[in-house]
Amino acid sequence: MKAWINGEVLESPDEPVLSVLDHGLVVGDGVFETAAVIDGEPFAMTRHLDRLVTSAEGLGIGRPDVGALREGITATIDGQELAFGRIRITVTSGKGPLGSPRGSSGLTHVVVTEPAERPPAVSRIATVPWTRNERSALAGLKTTSYAENAKMVEYAKARGASEAVMANTRGHLCEGTGSNVMYVLDGQVVTPTLHSGCLAGITRALAIEWLSGELDVVERDAPLEVLFDADEVMLVGTTRTIQAISQVDDRELPAPGPITQRAQEIWRAREAESTDP
Repeated sequence: MKAWINGEVLESPDEPVLSVLDHGLVVGDGVFETAAVIDGEPFAMTRHLDRLVTSAEGLGIGRPDVGALREGITATIDGQELAFGRIRITVTSGKGPLGSPRGSSGLTHVVVTEPAERPPAVSRIATVPWTRNERSALAGLKTTSYAENAKMVEYAKARGASEAVMANTRGHLCEGTGSNVMYVLDGQVVTPTLHSGCLAGITRALAIEWLSGELDVVERDAPLEVLFDADEVMLVGTTRTIQAISQVDDRELPAPGPITQRAQEIWRAREAESTDP
C-alpha cells in the first residue's frame, strides 16, 4: 500500500498527516472515488475523475486539482506489483471549525493505492429495512458521508450476504451500498433509473453501453419486490464488475444465469480493449 496527500508521498500509510480539524473527519464533508487497477494500470480513470469533480461541485466544496490527483495516482501505483488493486481518491473541504460551517484553508487531496483480491464471481445480497432518500441534498453524489451505508452493509453481512440493497422513499429498487443493481425479467436486463436516487455508477454506465449492443437493456423503476420475481440478479461495481447473485434474502437464484454469463463475457472482452474507456 502507498499513500499520497497534497503532493507528498508518505513514508508509511500510517503516518499522521491529517489535521484533527479536517472537515472530512469532523463532519464527513468530502467526496471520493474508488477505481480498479488492472495489471498495473488504473481502469476508467478519466470517468472516475470526472465524477469526482461532479460530486465535489455538487457538494459545493469547489473543484479538485485533477492534475495533482493524477500525479498522486501515478506515484502510489509506482513500485507496487498490482495484478489487481484498488485506488481510493478522497477530497475533503479541508480544515474547518468543529461544526457544520466550512473553513477556507483549501481542499485536502488524498490518494491511496493497495493490492486487492477480485471479488468472487457469485455472491448473495440482503434487502434492508431502510431507504435511500432520492430527494436528499446528497442524492447522486459520491460523498464520504457513508455511515448509513456502513450500517446497512453490516446488517447484510450478519445475514450471510456481501451487500445490502435498498429501496428509495417511494419503495422503488434503488441500489446497493457500493454497487448498482441489474436484474433479468422476461429476457430483458433492467436497472433502476438515476431518478431513483442511485449513484451514476461508472460500471453501470459502461455496462449499459457495452451490453446494449447484444442484449436488451433498459432503465426502468420498479418496486423493490421485483427482485423476488426476477429470473437473474446482478450487482455491478468497480471491483465486482458484473457479479452474479445466487440469493436475495431467502430466495435462491441460478447464478450465473445464461444472460448474466453472456453479460460477463461481453464485459471481459470490452474491458480488455482499453484501460480508459
